[in-house]
Amino acid sequence: MSKPPKSRLARVARLGAMTGRVGASYVGRRLKGVVEGTELRERALKRLHLENAEQIMETVGRLKGAAMKVGQSLAVVASTLDLPDDVQAVLGKLHDSVEPMPFDVIQQDVESSLERSLDDAFAWFSVEPLGTASLAQAHAARLHDGTEVVVKVLHRGIETSVGADIAALKTALVGARLLRRPKDETDAIFDEIRDRLNEELDYLQEASNIAQFGRMFGDDPHLRIPAVHPSHSTDRVLTLDHLPGLPIHRFVQEASPEARQRAGRTIGELYYRMVFQHRTLHADPHPGNYLFEPDGRVGLLDYGCVKRFDPYWVADYARTALAALDGDRDGCMQGCRECGVLVGDDQRTRDALWAYCEILIGPFRGGRYRAGGPSDNLTGPLMDSLRPLMASRSIRFERTLVYLHRALAGNYALLKELEAEEDWGGLLRAYAEHSTRIALGQAPEGSPPELIPPRT
Repeated sequence: MSKPPKSRLARVARLGAMTGRVGASYVGRRLKGVVEGTELRERALKRLHLENAEQIMETVGRLKGAAMKVGQSLAVVASTLDLPDDVQAVLGKLHDSVEPMPFDVIQQDVESSLERSLDDAFAWFSVEPLGTASLAQAHAARLHDGTEVVVKVLHRGIETSVGADIAALKTALVGARLLRRPKDETDAIFDEIRDRLNEELDYLQEASNIAQFGRMFGDDPHLRIPAVHPSHSTDRVLTLDHLPGLPIHRFVQEASPEARQRAGRTIGELYYRMVFQHRTLHADPHPGNYLFEPDGRVGLLDYGCVKRFDPYWVADYARTALAALDGDRDGCMQGCRECGVLVGDDQRTRDALWAYCEILIGPFRGGRYRAGGPSDNLTGPLMDSLRPLMASRSIRFERTLVYLHRALAGNYALLKELEAEEDWGGLLRAYAEHSTRIALGQAPEGSPPELIPPRT
C-alpha cells in the first residue's frame, strides 16, 4: 500500500478525486434508474450508498492523519447525522492503525521544538514508541532528575490538513446522499468536530486543560491526573508524568471485585462531576485513555478533547434529566425545548421523544443498577427508539450534545466492562440538582453537592 500523502495539495487532490467518483456514480445511477422499476431502483441505490461509504472510508483510512480522526469522529456521531445503518457499520470499522514515524524524524521534531538536543533534555528517550495515533506519537522517556515521563509529539503538518479534510469528507458524504439531516444542523455538527480537532492539535491548550483538571480533581484519592512538565513542552511536544496502571482489559482480569467496583464508581461519578459541577468535560472516553491501579484508582489520560459548557444550558439539561427521572413528561418536553432539541410541536415526535427518554433514564430509576449485568439490555432498544426521531424535523441535534453524549456512551461502555453497580440515579439527582443551584448563584462555582450517595 502506498504511503499517505503529506502535503496539503496531495491530500486535497486525493479527497477531491474520491468526491468526484462518488458524485459521478450517482449521475450514472440516475440514468439507469429511468428504465428500472421502483423496487429494483431502490435496491440498487441502497447498494450504491454502501459502496460509496466503503470507498469514502477506504480513502480516509489510506490518508490517515486528520482525515482518519474526522472519520472516527463521524463514527461517534453517525446516528446523530442519520447515516444509514450499513454506513454506520462501515464507519465503525475505521481503526486508528498508523505506521510509526521513524525515530530520526521524532528526534528532529523534538529537538527543533525544544531548541536543545535530546541528550540535553532527557536522561533517556525510548527509540520505540509507546503508540502511534492519527495525530501524534508517544514515547517513554526519563528526565535528568529521574522522573519517568511520556512525550507526545505531534505529526508534522497535521494542523494544515484539518480544514481541507473535513470539507472534503463533508462534500463526499453530501454528494453520496448519506447526510439526511437539515443542512444547518449538519453544518453545526461538522463545525463542532472541527473546533475540537483544532484544539487537539495545540499542546499548549492541552497543557492548560491538564492544569485545570489538576485543580478540579488533583486532591481526589480515587483519581490520578498527570503533571505537565512545562520546561519540556511546547505547542508541538507535550511531556507528562508516566502514570502507573493497567489497561482496562487486564485490570478486569486481574483486579478484585471490590477494586472493579471502586473504579466503576469513580468513572461514573467523574462524568457527573465534570458536567454538572465543573461544566468541563473530558470528551474522549476511549478505553486507552484510562489506566487502573490494583486498588481501583483510575488514571486519566489525553486531555486534547475537552468540551466546556454554559452554566445555564447545563442547568436546563439537568432539569430535563430530573424531569425524566421523576416521570414528568411535560417537564421533560419543556426541558428538551429549552435545550434546543425539540423545535416542533407535533404529537408523534413528542411521543417518540418521550419513549426515547424513558428508555435512556431506565437504569437511573429504582436504586442500584449493574452495568453489563443480566438485565442490562439498553443499547438495542435505545437505538430502535432513536430511529423515528431521526426522521422528524421537529427534532434538532444540538452541537452541544455531540461530545456530551459521546462521553456518556463511552463511560457506559467502560462501566459495562467493569460490571459496575451503583445507585446511578441517586448520583444523577445529587449533581443535577446542585448544578441548577450553581446557575442560580445559590452555590459556589465548582462546589460539590452536599448530599452524595456514599461509596459502598
